[in-house]
Amino acid sequence: MQKISGTRIADEIIKSLHARPTPKKFLAAFVVGDHPQTASFVAQKEKIAKVLGVDFRVYRFPEGISSDRIRREIHRVADGSRCGGALLQLPLPAPADGRYCVNAIPVDKDVDVLSERALGALVAGRAKVLPPAVRAVEHILRSLQTPLAEYKKVVVVGCGPLVGRPLLSWFAGNVSELVCLDKGASYEALKDADLVVSGTGVAGLIGGDMVKKDAVLIDFGYGADADGKLSGDINEESLRANGFVGSYTPTPGGTGPLVVAGLFENFYSLTDRP
Repeated sequence: MQKISGTRIADEIIKSLHARPTPKKFLAAFVVGDHPQTASFVAQKEKIAKVLGVDFRVYRFPEGISSDRIRREIHRVADGSRCGGALLQLPLPAPADGRYCVNAIPVDKDVDVLSERALGALVAGRAKVLPPAVRAVEHILRSLQTPLAEYKKVVVVGCGPLVGRPLLSWFAGNVSELVCLDKGASYEALKDADLVVSGTGVAGLIGGDMVKKDAVLIDFGYGADADGKLSGDINEESLRANGFVGSYTPTPGGTGPLVVAGLFENFYSLTDRP
């Protein structure tokens, strides 16, 4: 079986961005609370920003802050002419409402493509940039040298706003058969799927006995297994045990670096626009 190195592909993307002029505007990140996983994601973005020389500014708020206060702060920063892009690190701790808050980000600065206006433009085919998860899948398929149209049946596991919904919009009309399975559904459809994309966050959810032996498996999941170790949705040991011969992304080192790289691709593209 082939392990797809998202880290290697992401390094190539960062190299290509490094050859372009560094945006003069800053990228704003809004972070609520101090959850370790959130801190890790923000640290990855700070690291890439430093490599590229991007002015990356983090605005931190305590847990318990109201959604209206978050929105006011987003407007205050993101509406300014010096801000070229903005993101809200999700999920937000209660009582903050992530969907309500992310809609405060201007569509022309929404590097994550998560606001309702940005997602609506994506569905209508008018998106200025693609969601980072979509960019990640696009780069992976390009690295495998297999056009999307060649995957006759595509299954998306997990229909959430960060991975599932954007990808479903992108896949629609581009593949012969598209299936979305939410957590708890029957996974029979995986057995004859040519391409599986999963983002449930349930560690080890998908085993080698559940998928085609030669499928492509792209894993956005990120959760703790029974031993407390961070793992993806795909059970790598089960793939090996069941004679899997296809391609898959590992966790870590798979889609994570690509999502971050895609976010910076979007920032460069949005700040390049007149």
